[in-house]
Parts: sequence; C-alpha cells; structure tokens
Amino acid sequence: MLFYRFISENLTDYINAQEREAGTPDFDYTALSDEEAEAGRAVTVSEKGFYILPSQLFANLRRRARQDANLNETLSRIFTDIEASAVGTDSENDIKGLFDDLDVNSGKLGSTVTKRNEKLVKLCEAIGDLPLSGGAGGFSDNTIDLFGDAYEYLMQMYASTAGKSGGEFYTPQEVADLLARITVAGRTEVNKVYDPACGSGSLLLSFARVLGQDKVRRGFFGQEINLTTYNLCRINMFLHNVNYEKFDIAHGDTLTDPAHLDDEPLDDGLFEAIVSNPPYSIKWEGKDNPLLINDPRFAPAGVLAPKSKADLAFTMHILSLLAVNGTAAIVEFPGVLYRGGAEAKIRRYLIDNNYIDAVIKLPPDLFFGTPIATCIIVLRKSKCDNATLFIDASNEFSREGNRNSLTPAHRQKILDAFSGRESIAHFARLVENSEIAENDYNIAVSAYVAPKDEREEINISDLNAEIARIVSRQAALRTAIDGIVAELEGEPEGNGYEPD
Repeated sequence: MLFYRFISENLTDYINAQEREAGTPDFDYTALSDEEAEAGRAVTVSEKGFYILPSQLFANLRRRARQDANLNETLSRIFTDIEASAVGTDSENDIKGLFDDLDVNSGKLGSTVTKRNEKLVKLCEAIGDLPLSGGAGGFSDNTIDLFGDAYEYLMQMYASTAGKSGGEFYTPQEVADLLARITVAGRTEVNKVYDPACGSGSLLLSFARVLGQDKVRRGFFGQEINLTTYNLCRINMFLHNVNYEKFDIAHGDTLTDPAHLDDEPLDDGLFEAIVSNPPYSIKWEGKDNPLLINDPRFAPAGVLAPKSKADLAFTMHILSLLAVNGTAAIVEFPGVLYRGGAEAKIRRYLIDNNYIDAVIKLPPDLFFGTPIATCIIVLRKSKCDNATLFIDASNEFSREGNRNSLTPAHRQKILDAFSGRESIAHFARLVENSEIAENDYNIAVSAYVAPKDEREEINISDLNAEIARIVSRQAALRTAIDGIVAELEGEPEGNGYEPD
C-alpha cells in the first residue's frame, strides 16, 4: 500500500510539473476526469513506465474508501490496471507482477468482505497519514527519500523479527555501505552495478547513497530467485525513485539460469562495481549438471564448487562478470577460506591468477538470522602487486539491541586500511601470494594477522624475588605457629610445669 501511494504521488507530481511548464500553473491531475486524462497516457507511460487514471490515484481512493462497499475489488482492479498500463511497452517486465503479493481478499484481513474492507480502510488511512509528501512543492520537494527510507525501515524491522529467513532478503545498511565504498574506492562514478543475489535490493541501492543515483551511469542490475523478494526489490527501486529505465532486476537462479550474460561478451567484463551477500553454503546442481563444467564462468578453475556448498560458484560467477577495471566485494561464509577439496582448488586458481585483492574478517552477529562471523572477499582483475591484503576487523563493532553493528568510525578504519594497503600490527597485513601458496592456499585472516596479546606482561626476575619473599615469610610464620602449638600442648620447656 505504501508503494501504491508512492507511485500515485510520483505520477501526479510528474504530470503536474509537465502541465505547469506548458503554461497551466494551476493544473491538478487529481481533479481531472479519467476521460480527459486518457490523452496523456502514451507519453506518460513512455517516461514513467506506468499510468494511473485520476480516479485510481491513492488520494482519490482514500477519499472514497469508507463509502466503497467493494473496496477490496476496487483495489484489485486498480492494481491490475496499473500493471496492464505497461503491457507492450519497454517497462512491461519491470511493472509486471508488482502487486502479486498484496492480496486484498486474504482471509488474514478478515473472515468476511465487510471485515476485510474495514481493515483496508484503516490501512489506507494509516498510510495516507504518514508525513511523506514534502512541503509546499509536493512530492518532489523532498530532499530526503522519505518513501524509500520508510520502506527500508519496515524491511529492516521485518528482517530483525523474521529469524533465520531475515538475512535472505535484507543486508544491514552499515554493511551495504561498507561493501559499496570498497568497490568504488577512488571513484566518483561507475558504469553499472550488479548483485547476483540481490534480495530486496538494499546492496544495490547503497550505491545511490554513496555516489548519487546519477553517478551510476547505466543503472542497477540484479537477479533474485525468490519471487516475493524479487517483487520487493523492484518496488524498492521505484520507492527510491530509480526509474524503470535505470534498473534491470531479473527473476531466476543465477547459477544455472543467469540473466545478464548476453549484454556484452563475458571476456570484456560487464560491471565496474559488484556487491553481493549470497546465501551461505546452499546446495546447487554442481557436477550433476555436465554442462556446468564447460560453462565459461566456472571452467577456468577446472573444478566446480561442491554440490552442498555453492559459495565459490557465486564467486566465480561474479568474477566472470567483473570488468577489467572493476572491483567486487562479496560477503562469504568463513569456511570458503580454508576448506579443502574442490574449494581449495578454486582458491588456488584465484590466488595464482592474482584475482583476490583483500580478505576482511568481520565481527560476529552482524547479520539477521545468523550469529557467525562472516568475511568479505574483494576481487580485482587489475592489481598493482602480486599480494593479498588481510584485515582483521573482528573487533570493530558496537552492540546495538540484539546484534552487533559497524559504526561509521569502524567502517572508516576498515576503508583506510583497505585503501592504504599496508601492514598494520594486529590489524592488517599485506601478504605475497607465494606465501599463501606455501600455506596450501589457506586465506583465513587468522593465518596471517596475529591478534594482539592482551595478557599482562610479567617480569620474571621480579616474580622470582616475590616468590622468595613469600617462601621466607611462610617459613617464619610456620616457626611462629609451631611455637604457639607447642605452648598450647603444655610441653615442660614451654610452661614451667614440674611433674611429681
């Protein structure tokens, strides 16, 4: 419903601005009749990607909601018409199915039509009362993306209470910010950004916050296997005012049915910035699919990721789509850093070809649904050295609520070490790839960065002297105690008693 209000106000603001520029200063699209509005349908759809008739705008529906005995049917028809407005146009795939998960006839709203409509009226009123429309300038007067921020907040609140599934669709903003800043370090703009397991789009949208939306020249690309989450991602794009022309979110299995391979030749690389938090150690077809070992994404390593652990399959996929001058930052399950078998062979390929730029150990309990301490693997195809930077950021956190968080200061410390690319005692170490090879291609941070010894330093000479004093004092005390005991036992020498 928040999305419905957003696109209604977004479209109204756009049409009003167009008409006012054309010489109609008092034009108000919400007051137009549907018949009059039809004249502008084609032009508006080509620009915004969809169309909503004045009678179907959120503001007008809300005004009539209490008097509409069939509000559920009215809403269902409006959602169908909005999606239908894009059929046959360039925006069709971006609009199709956006409202599929909003079931206005769900039994959860009530057991009867009357009860459902009562709930829908209350929902319309609650959404309509949110102060999200800016000042006198209307929708476009917002300097802060209030709709997007509200949606982001709601998703974060849901993720925090969704248990294990929470992490499947939402990456905390502070982690998303760190990943984006790592991939654009030293840049002011990029061509395209990509996430092969994009969830609700929080990682992709971090680039809009870090660089500015107009600095991602060719847009935001991603793929998501879960249909509901895929719809959330597209809605999230619209709510952050990313027009349909600037995003391409696909639905499907990235590993076996990738959506963005045909845009340009693989060996040219596609994306200058890639971020991802793929699912940890999930199952995939692997060697059971004989076509995958010859897939250009996986073939260079000479081996496929294990069927029970697809982590490095995502890594190889990402590497294949990374531009020669690009950077990828991937959140990984820590096991990929040291496990043997096929994963060790993939690590060998990555190290021997100098593709791993950095490995960053993160604190535990950062993500929704899992307390494990994850890591970030940073990939680059063009490096100025033949070494890998290891950063131990496992202690860089503050406790907030029921999980840990990376504060701006913690993130900056990590970014400074990443950009400086120099060894820092107990925090970062630049390691030649030849040393990693000698260590059987183990790339766990703990194998290269020694933790600071927090134990108290002890002076052995002083300790021995103290022990000697204690022993001497103990001997003196025992002599005194023996004398007291002898006196109490009444020995002749001790009490002057003369026997008969």
